[in-house]
Amino acid sequence: MTLKRLSLFTLSIIQLSLVNTSVFADDDRFKDVEIVSKKLTENTYMFTGSGGNIGVSAGSDGLLIIDDQFAPLADKISASLNQIQPGNPKYVINTHYHGDHTGGNAHFGEQGIIFAHHNVLKRLSAKEGTPEAALPVVTYSEDVSIRFNNDTMTLKHMGPGHTDGDSVVFWTKDNVVHMGDLFFKDRFPYVDLNGGGSVIGYRNNVATVIGQIDDQTQIIPGHGELANKDDLMKFKHMLDHSINWMNEKITQGKTLEQVHAEGFPEKWKDWSWNFITEKKWIDTLYQDLKK
Repeated sequence: MTLKRLSLFTLSIIQLSLVNTSVFADDDRFKDVEIVSKKLTENTYMFTGSGGNIGVSAGSDGLLIIDDQFAPLADKISASLNQIQPGNPKYVINTHYHGDHTGGNAHFGEQGIIFAHHNVLKRLSAKEGTPEAALPVVTYSEDVSIRFNNDTMTLKHMGPGHTDGDSVVFWTKDNVVHMGDLFFKDRFPYVDLNGGGSVIGYRNNVATVIGQIDDQTQIIPGHGELANKDDLMKFKHMLDHSINWMNEKITQGKTLEQVHAEGFPEKWKDWSWNFITEKKWIDTLYQDLKK
């Protein structure tokens, strides 16, 4: 089975398991990946391929992209962009530091300006061998806005969640939001505890986004298909239930082994997937909430 026949979430398994490894340079691993473009509004697009979903703004001011997947896919991403309009992205936004969202930085950073939270710069700089072109040029602690293609895009950092450097990007007029990995549609999320992530913070950040969107908002998740507010609310309900369930087990004095033996509530078992299995989600909840 070729990569292009794999499901979006199976592709995500590949990209997440490769984060921060040298395998990014293995072009053969990505040779069959196709970058698929979905038009959301007159100026806004969503690209899927292998790695985090890409948001695109295209118009009279040029091109802007949100996340850029893996380094070997940079030429394919560029080709897909040029099918919309010619040119290179003027701006690149990193929603966080993971390599499946920043792998193309070195390519696109040669001619574009990279925006990201301070901690993205900190973590990418700490990674040995990261070229200067791959590092964010404009960093911020909370919010920054970009006026581009007759819209205002606001980059918001809401505190630790998926990592300690997450940004959510809101289009004001187009009513689109790119959530980065603060949203895995219909799947257990990856909370990078070693990267400053927080289960409670993750849930709270999702709740904050829900309070800032409406029923017409189009949501680009970090991984998964295009979503809406109902999808995000369903995701938050899973997070709420997971946190309450684990807190109850911890209060009861259950060990991690005992929690595994009991298993996760049946209602949410089908949210398990190859990278974040039921076991790994239980491990994450227990490790973070027991602190």
